Amino acid sequence: MIKKKNLKKIVLVVLVSIVSFLTVDSMQAQPVSVNEILSNIVAPVFPDYVFSVTEFGAKNDGVTDAREAINKAITACSNAQGGIVLIPKGKYYVAGSVIMKSNVNLKVDEGAEILFSSHPKDYTPFVLTVWEGTELFNYAPMVYGYHVSNIAITGKGNLNGNASTEFATWRPQGSKNQDLLRQMGIDQVPVYRRNFGMESNLPPGMIELIGCSNILIQDIHIQDAPYWVIHPVFCTNVTVRGVEINSNNLNNDGCDPEYTRNVLIENSTFNVGDDAIAIKAGRDQDGWRIGQPTENIIIRNCIFNSKCNGLCIGSEMSAGVQNVFMENVVVKNSLSGVYFKSNPDRGGWIRNVWVRNITCDSVRSALIRFETNYHGGRGGFYPTLFQNFLIENVTGDR
Repeated sequence: MIKKKNLKKIVLVVLVSIVSFLTVDSMQAQPVSVNEILSNIVAPVFPDYVFSVTEFGAKNDGVTDAREAINKAITACSNAQGGIVLIPKGKYYVAGSVIMKSNVNLKVDEGAEILFSSHPKDYTPFVLTVWEGTELFNYAPMVYGYHVSNIAITGKGNLNGNASTEFATWRPQGSKNQDLLRQMGIDQVPVYRRNFGMESNLPPGMIELIGCSNILIQDIHIQDAPYWVIHPVFCTNVTVRGVEINSNNLNNDGCDPEYTRNVLIENSTFNVGDDAIAIKAGRDQDGWRIGQPTENIIIRNCIFNSKCNGLCIGSEMSAGVQNVFMENVVVKNSLSGVYFKSNPDRGGWIRNVWVRNITCDSVRSALIRFETNYHGGRGGFYPTLFQNFLIENVTGDR
């Protein structure tokens, strides 16, 4: 049921896309319920032991590099079977990545700010990551976790990516390195040979967690990110709650779960330069090779203000996206409010999607959009299956 203005435009966008590709099946019984998903999403808890970064030598003057002290505190906390790594009030300059380890709650107190370096060399050596759906070795994210469990980033302090002075000036879209990476994925070049970095101008992510489990990101403020802001990849049991993002740089998606299952995103505000939430599952042949769907996602009670789109699935979704619930979201400003996007290179599927109670204050393109020929195609013909959608009580204005 679609209400209010833009009805004619919405219907055309949906129907033209669907008949040009695959039919959308009638709704079947729910394969997974919200309660079933929630039963598998449990936020981690931590011992009360506190490891203040100031005890490890961190200075809150905004000038002295506190990276070594913060990472030492994280290591000590993890080695002691867990607890809280406290960033007290003040400004902490960090020349490189903060490396998360198991059983650590990185708590950034209200009035505290981590100010990340704007120098690309500080984010070396390169690490295994995923950039726009393709695996590679690239700059380390500003906050990075690799196959760790029971981790959190909490507190009402601020993470400042400081990207406007360097990373945000890069224009990777359409570049030779973006093209090279995508071709490597298509040709299935071994990942260890996909070495990018200093001359690539492929910006790092802000928070990127690879192969992690039992994750909580709560109450934190994030600004001026270099690229995608929160990017869990190959993760399970992820809670993003009460987060506020104010970051309007190029490709500043707010949160992009990829190859990830059992995710709750709630009570958060995303003011971003690209899609507020874009659910991903790999690009083309890389996604098929990995074959891990993104599934069991709940998005609720959020506010979005986006230069691009609000609630999205795709376009990198080649391993499949399924069992997605979106409800009670206000989209203050966007191109399209609810957007499902793919192209003939992608294959995979988008299925079992429930959308309800979405209010869009201003929509410049479409309230609801199914896109089957999204830009960036390279001449393949691997149709994506769109199957089982229920969309109700979505309202919008122009």
